[in-house]
Amino acid sequence: MTDRHRLAESDGLSRRRLLGIGGALGLLAAGALTSSAALARRPAATGAELRSEVPLPPAHQVPLPLPAVLSPVATSGGADRYEITQRQVTAEILPGVRTPLWTYGGTFPGPTIEARRGRPVIVTHRNELPVPTVVHLHGGRTPADSDGYPTDLVLPTGWPAPATGSQSMPGMAAMPGMPGTATMSAMPGMPGMPGMAGMPGTPGGGRMDDPRAVTTTLTREYTFPNDQRPTMLWYHDHRMDFTAPAVWRGLAGLHVVRDDAEQSLGLPAGERELPLVITDRAFAADGTLQYPSLDPELRSRPGVTEPHLAGVLGDVILVNGAPWPVREVDAARYRLRLLNASNARHYELEALCEDGRRLDLVQIGADQGLLAAPVTHRFLPIAPAERYDVVVDFAGLPPGSLVRIRNRLGTARTRDVLAFRVARTARDDSRIPAALAADLPDWRRQDAVRVRDFAFRAGRMDGGHGWLIGGRPFDPARSDVTVGLGDVEVWRLIADVHHPVHLHLVGFRILSRGGKPPLPHDAGLKDTVSLRPGESAEIITRFDGYRGRYLFHCHNAEHEDMGMMANLEVI
Repeated sequence: MTDRHRLAESDGLSRRRLLGIGGALGLLAAGALTSSAALARRPAATGAELRSEVPLPPAHQVPLPLPAVLSPVATSGGADRYEITQRQVTAEILPGVRTPLWTYGGTFPGPTIEARRGRPVIVTHRNELPVPTVVHLHGGRTPADSDGYPTDLVLPTGWPAPATGSQSMPGMAAMPGMPGTATMSAMPGMPGMPGMAGMPGTPGGGRMDDPRAVTTTLTREYTFPNDQRPTMLWYHDHRMDFTAPAVWRGLAGLHVVRDDAEQSLGLPAGERELPLVITDRAFAADGTLQYPSLDPELRSRPGVTEPHLAGVLGDVILVNGAPWPVREVDAARYRLRLLNASNARHYELEALCEDGRRLDLVQIGADQGLLAAPVTHRFLPIAPAERYDVVVDFAGLPPGSLVRIRNRLGTARTRDVLAFRVARTARDDSRIPAALAADLPDWRRQDAVRVRDFAFRAGRMDGGHGWLIGGRPFDPARSDVTVGLGDVEVWRLIADVHHPVHLHLVGFRILSRGGKPPLPHDAGLKDTVSLRPGESAEIITRFDGYRGRYLFHCHNAEHEDMGMMANLEVI
């Protein structure tokens, strides 16, 4: 890939084919990016919604659970050590309904790791699931060998070992029923995607090999230095081809980095600091999670059924694993640590009182930590993988008041998210300082050693559908972008439909959207930028921290699984 990429032009998909993919995707790809102005003003959903087949509970009756904080197994040697077992459980998510889940440590979401800035955390993950897994700490400044590259698999016991002398992905080449000469186009019902060859679990061909992949059996040790600004990160599965269904089944948890400076600010804390992991799911008649996988066992055949190629949406909104929950609160300030862990659903959140009045959402932080100063919103958009740190003040509301957090982009039941019921008056010594952080980077456009252009859009691959960056689908054996350690670069990104673009290793600042100043919620240091249909954005970052192979990709998980990733080599 050259230093300056040309924006990929339309791949010539027929209008009938594109409209079959769904909604805004068909319109935009058929009419090119300039036809998207109307959609950019009012973003359409990218994806298709599944409908649950079990009775759903009324909103705001299930209490909001909070993820348990994991205790270290050792704290010696200047690091905290943790152990997490990835295993299947059956849990009651909907009242009276038993649902099988894949979990970290037996819970959904997984247990929260509380870390201190500059103190390493070492986590040993044990894979007792029926398929390989990979753990990625999203937003972490992590050495490449612990970043969770999609081919660095942790194989379950009994998973076939690599064939002797084979350069194919370890643990995959010897799988029964995976002939080394097959291609994706030979798979019934699955459009061929030759550029996606190389993905473990796919029946081989062409560029299957990833000679740099490192696999282990049963366990793997991940080291997270936590040498970064205090913020809320999250860890999730990142297995090639199968990230979306694995996260959908429950493989996600929180990792919070703290330091003394942040804790001295007087922000709401303790019971008045609430992590909120927002997801959407759909339930089958037997209580299982619906998901339109071509291979329900997630062993060898990646992808989803055609109506869901643009993304999978559920009709049940879960917060911390509970449907449309409610939380009793004091009439005081609360710090809400928001994560959109949905596969493809976008939200625009508001805090609505019973009389129709909206409470301010005072943003104090973004993906990568505190802002320089607070920013006040009435509505706050949040795309998959984005995090926002906001303060809501319930003072002045009488006991018994109900404040609903609603999704302005939702319809019917997906408009509701969660609610807070004011239970009592209480003393509140918290505050929101006018100045929050003084350590934000001051990268300037003139500091950039190069500018790169990337198009994120649908395209054709061997007669089928895929999602491309710069006109190409992901290949783990290909070098896409090489940067020097310490280099500052400006990247210009453009989208056809919604694409939340995530960079591994580094945070960035948003310089512009559509040639105009960034939006109010773009403040601070980000690691995921939400591109709306037809939208362009400029970001600036410094590639520091560690050398090695990393990724950038769309965090619509279905897009990611169908080719919308690229390699980033820091040298």
